[in-house]
Amino acid sequence: MTAAAPAGQVFRLPDLGEGLTEAEIVEWKVAVGDTVEIDQIVVEVETAKAAVEVPVPYAGTVLELHAAAGTVLAVGAPLIEVGGRADPAAARYREEERAGSGNVLIGYGTGAAPEPRRRRRGAARTRPARAPRVISPLVRRIAAEHGVDLAAVTPTGPRGVILRRDVERAITTRAPEPPAPSAPPALADERIPLRGVRRAVADKLSRSRREIPDATTWVDVDATGLLAARDELRRSCPDLGIGVLALLARICVDGLRRFPELNASVDTGRAEIVRYGHVGLGFAAQTDRGLVVPVVRDAHLMTTARLAAELARLTGLARSGSLPPAALTGGTFTLNNYGVFGVDGSTPIINHPEAALLGVGRIADRPWVTTGGAVVARKVVQLSLTFDHRVCDGGTAGGFLRHVADRVENPSVLLAHT
Repeated sequence: MTAAAPAGQVFRLPDLGEGLTEAEIVEWKVAVGDTVEIDQIVVEVETAKAAVEVPVPYAGTVLELHAAAGTVLAVGAPLIEVGGRADPAAARYREEERAGSGNVLIGYGTGAAPEPRRRRRGAARTRPARAPRVISPLVRRIAAEHGVDLAAVTPTGPRGVILRRDVERAITTRAPEPPAPSAPPALADERIPLRGVRRAVADKLSRSRREIPDATTWVDVDATGLLAARDELRRSCPDLGIGVLALLARICVDGLRRFPELNASVDTGRAEIVRYGHVGLGFAAQTDRGLVVPVVRDAHLMTTARLAAELARLTGLARSGSLPPAALTGGTFTLNNYGVFGVDGSTPIINHPEAALLGVGRIADRPWVTTGGAVVARKVVQLSLTFDHRVCDGGTAGGFLRHVADRVENPSVLLAHT
């Protein structure tokens, strides 16, 4: 009598909040046949906001993964099926048999085994003949691509069947071959899906260009005093970790208090300018998944030390891919330090629906004419302000930029009171 297969429970892609309707499978943390516990992380997905690790609400054996890595699923689509606790090896093998020659690399086919024949009374006992081995085209291709001798692969599957994992193990454990002389890479067309974070950024920047009549103004600034203030804070308060970005963030917040016109957005539906009574300070952070803009909430209530701590925390989450979607919303003004890429200036695109963005170029040694007319070497940086011309005119934008420049040149005036 054959035991019935364990009943499965299908877990569907949950609602990840923030109005998100789909997510892309980035990496499965489990495989068919693995045993999972309730609330165990089973998959990492990427939404339009951030990468999210998803736990499963069931315990048991993984019976099926409903989507491969790289697949985009709608919220509510089947994600994973978990059944009663069963033998992991058996469940994995059943899955490989269902998949056909794509997963069972060498074996006896994927059909059911024939029923044993009844032996006639008195007939001599003979050993049944072994079925001939079958090598699928997929196996031949993989073996040829990686130079694997299939006869030398050690099988681990039932009845001596060589499984895909056996071939992959042979590929990873063999001695590395000496590199062949490399030829110049050939140029070829390539199509890259616009998904996840990169798609969200593309949509937001395209909307910004369509809707916002932006203008940019810039100024060269002597940042020698800013670097001196940073160095002094590092010597006197090494545990605070205050760097240039934290100082610039503090200066931006001070500038927005004096020029609230730039801490705003335009409500086109109601034909109104919305000036915010708080500062949600966004800052551009480059990650492996592309550019993201985490938001320091209530930045106007923070000291320089608290700003430094929050900037460091959000940057770490962004680079590890664990930034929650809520941390990417609620910005009212953005700070973009593109100088870390070694460039002097830029005209960045406003982070819709905000009204302004301050760009900071690299700080470099340059000749600088002092008030007395002497030419000396100073640490010079170019600041650029891109602003929505609907919320203010050039006089207001220039006043804000000049205020920021003055605080960069003489930060002690600001830091003395914070």
